[in-house]
Amino acid sequence: MLCSSCPRECGAIREMEQGEGFCGMGYLPKLAKACIHRWEEPCISGENGSGAIFFTGCALQCVFCQNYCVSSEGFGKTVTVERLRKICEKLISQGVHNINLVNPTHYADTVCQLLETPFSVPVVYNTGGYEKVETLKKLNGKIQIYLPDIKYSDDSLAVKYSVAPNYFKTATAAVKEMFAQTGPYVMDEDGILQSGVVIRHLILPGCVENSKRVIDWVSDNFAPGEVLFSLMSQYIPFGKVTEGGYDEINCTITEEEYAEIEEHLMESNIEEGYFQELSSADTEYIPNFDLENV
Repeated sequence: MLCSSCPRECGAIREMEQGEGFCGMGYLPKLAKACIHRWEEPCISGENGSGAIFFTGCALQCVFCQNYCVSSEGFGKTVTVERLRKICEKLISQGVHNINLVNPTHYADTVCQLLETPFSVPVVYNTGGYEKVETLKKLNGKIQIYLPDIKYSDDSLAVKYSVAPNYFKTATAAVKEMFAQTGPYVMDEDGILQSGVVIRHLILPGCVENSKRVIDWVSDNFAPGEVLFSLMSQYIPFGKVTEGGYDEINCTITEEEYAEIEEHLMESNIEEGYFQELSSADTEYIPNFDLENV
């Protein structure tokens, strides 16, 4: 089929197990790992963990991606939609709080098929934020929790590091559509998110103003109690960054950068969310992609 699922609208032919488009993936889902994941935000991982499904391929090509072997190098195994559902059901039987679809953008049609019959736990759509509103509308009523990044307010950075023109306009429109679908976030009595939007932002070295403008947009567009905001400091040089040509981000963020951005967040209209400690910038938190449970 000719693909127009993501903002690139590359019109690629996606056969069942292979594709020629930007993501390089076929129609059937390709997975790198399925596991109980305990390193998401507390309202998602909780005590029992999140049932994470890591999809292969990506609509973005972030040079610093910590899942680089999966997003850019194609590691994974193709499965049927029926098999994917059984994988999800097994995780649910192990007591996870939700099913967490990690980087599902290029498999949106497959996700719609998967969720024709709802699961007994909320479904998390965990995305880099580069989404088409028209595609998201197909998911309306099927996704309970959206977990998007807003990586960039500066489109020159988006082009340089993620090959993503018009990223900010695209991602912010997508987040507005996500909120239109879920409404203000809802927690259960144990503090586990049942529905809503959690907006993530990863701080990049030397990009303080980029982070501040993301915070400003969230603050200007959502009232307290509507969305959660997660400020992430886990950046470490990875992927293409370590191969040369990106010296300015071939480092971790400084304490001074983090403190300046944190102060800006505290002065904003954003009241609910999460901070990461600088110690989170560690390879310990990167999953070992090994086809577990695939």
